[in-house]
Amino acid sequence: MDRERLTAHLQGENEQKIGAFVLDGADIAWKSNRSHATDFYDPYEQKVAKSILAGLPEIGVMSFGGYRNAERARLVIYPHFILTDTIETPITVLQVTGNFSFTEVSHRDFLGSLLGLGLKREKIGDIICFDQGCQVVVANEVARFICEHWRAVHQVTIKVQEIDPEQIAVEPERIKMIKTTVASLRLDAVAASGYGISRTKMVREIKGDRVKVNWKTITNPAHEIAESDVISIRGRGRVIVEEVRGETKKGRTGLLLKRLM
Repeated sequence: MDRERLTAHLQGENEQKIGAFVLDGADIAWKSNRSHATDFYDPYEQKVAKSILAGLPEIGVMSFGGYRNAERARLVIYPHFILTDTIETPITVLQVTGNFSFTEVSHRDFLGSLLGLGLKREKIGDIICFDQGCQVVVANEVARFICEHWRAVHQVTIKVQEIDPEQIAVEPERIKMIKTTVASLRLDAVAASGYGISRTKMVREIKGDRVKVNWKTITNPAHEIAESDVISIRGRGRVIVEEVRGETKKGRTGLLLKRLM
C-alpha cells in the first residue's frame, strides 16, 4: 500500500487524520478478511475518505447514516470479495421522549447533553428533533452506554429506547427553486441570494464560522463559488448551485439555485 501516493492530494491536518484512519482501516479489513467501520463523518469528510479509498481497487466502501439523506454517516471498509449482504450495520437508532411541553429544547441541547456523558462527537450521527424528544443515530459500540446513562435533558427526565431505522421520522424536504443574478460568484453574494438576506448579514454569518461550502467551514466571504457547490447554514437548510448561466447584459452572473428547507 503506497500511503504517500494515496494521500498526496490531502490538505490540512484534518484531511491527513482522515487519510491515516481510513488507510489503517483498509489495512485491517484486508488482513483480517472482515469489514471495518469508521467514526461518523460529515459529507465533506466522507468525500475525503472515499477519494483515498478509490485508489484501492481491492477495497470496497459502504455508507451507513440511518436513512437516505442522512448528513453524517459511518463508512464501512471491506475486502471486495466479501458479500455486502453479510455486512452488519454499524449504527443504532435511539428514540428519546420526555415531557418538553414547558421546556424549549433544540438539536444543540440534545447534542450537548449527549456529549456531557463523556461521548465523542464522532460517535454520534444525525439528531432528528420532534415535539416531545428526538431520534438520534449513534455508533453501535456506544448505544448500550447511552441507554443506561442518558437520563435527562435540561432537567427533564427522558426515556431512551432502540428503534428500527424504518421508524426514523424524517420530514420530506421542501424545495424552492430560485432564479437570480449576482455581481460575482463570491460566497457572500451567492449565499445572500439563496437565503434571502442582505449581503452584510451574510458576511457576519460567514465570519462567525456558521457557513459551510460542501460541508467545509468557510470564513472568507470572497470564497469563489462554482456550479454544484452546496452551501449550508445549520438550522436554515442548504442551497445548491444548480446552474451558472453566464453573464447578463448588465454584467451580472445568472444563477439557478435550489434551496432545501
